[in-house]
Amino acid sequence: MLFKKAVSTLLLGALCASMTAQADVKIGVISSSTGPIALVGIPQKNSIALMPSEAGGEAIRYVALDDGSDPTATVKAFKKLLDEEKVDAIIGPSGSPNAMGVIQFAAESGTPLLAPVGTAAVVLPMNEQKKWVFKTTQNDELIAEALTEHMVKNGVKTLGMIGTADPYGENWGKVMSALAAKNGIKIVANERFQRQDTSVTGQSLKVLSQRPDAVLIAAPGGSAVMPQTTLVDQGYKGQVYQTHGAALPAFLQLGGRKVEGTILAASLMLVIDEVPDDHPSKAVARKYIDDYTKLNGSAPATFGANVYDAGLLLENAIPSALKKGQPGTPEFRAALRDALESTHELAGTQGVYNMSAEDHSGFDVRGRELITVKGGKWVLLK
Repeated sequence: MLFKKAVSTLLLGALCASMTAQADVKIGVISSSTGPIALVGIPQKNSIALMPSEAGGEAIRYVALDDGSDPTATVKAFKKLLDEEKVDAIIGPSGSPNAMGVIQFAAESGTPLLAPVGTAAVVLPMNEQKKWVFKTTQNDELIAEALTEHMVKNGVKTLGMIGTADPYGENWGKVMSALAAKNGIKIVANERFQRQDTSVTGQSLKVLSQRPDAVLIAAPGGSAVMPQTTLVDQGYKGQVYQTHGAALPAFLQLGGRKVEGTILAASLMLVIDEVPDDHPSKAVARKYIDDYTKLNGSAPATFGANVYDAGLLLENAIPSALKKGQPGTPEFRAALRDALESTHELAGTQGVYNMSAEDHSGFDVRGRELITVKGGKWVLLK
């Protein structure tokens, strides 16, 4: 009897060990598919179905939550994924302020966070908390350098700025101030507005009063449209630049003729048919666009691709992490972080990723194209 009981115990232990070894890799995804930044969050939520379902012989399971664009709800969703779902990594949230508010929880729990947000402040300056964060969009400086080069070549000497009053707009103000000073461009106005504002008349009048050669609008998603249309309505005739935050179909639809001639630096996805076939990201981007369009009936915004690329980064990192721990354990999460940091020449939809301890975004110039709006369409600026 004792022998049978011992055998049963051993078999049960072996079964439990087997179940642990075969546990799914669980990934949380937080998006703002409702609320003020839904234009960003909806394509991100829609991209989950297209992401890898297996890596290293293990199934990947995604747990998706919507934070309604509310940073407080983001924190609640984040803690739910950590405490109840016991996820191995989290992708999201959609907004820069939302992401800044959960970095400490990612670090405290030792859980990799793949942030598909605009501001570089989630990974720079690097510190003990931010070493758990990986950013799947181009850092502001990479985009800003392309815009500044164009300004210099075209004789821009004075620049006005209108940006959101949040980490996205604030970091762009910091980055552009440094680049402008370095390149002999004077920033004559730097105004802020809230994403939910219904008017920026006061801010745009202050910018216009300084008669800048060009204006840069630093705002993500739909909030990028109103400052530009307001400037046009008030008679501004100078060049308007936008950041990669404006890289979505709705910018063209909402702005109409008033955004014609806009210049921005952003993902090759916007001009995929004009990009040379030998670009390392073209095939990846083309597949994502085609699969997304087939599933949803319309082409994706680049914001969706930022979540899709997070899936590719995890797919690439998981096999290495499995050698050091099992899903659901601190060892696995730590190994996953280390593997993400070692990403080398991984082609995503947005560009090529090369991560390091200092660089948790990993893009180079292959992650941007200089683009303009012509005839209501994105066109490669040549």
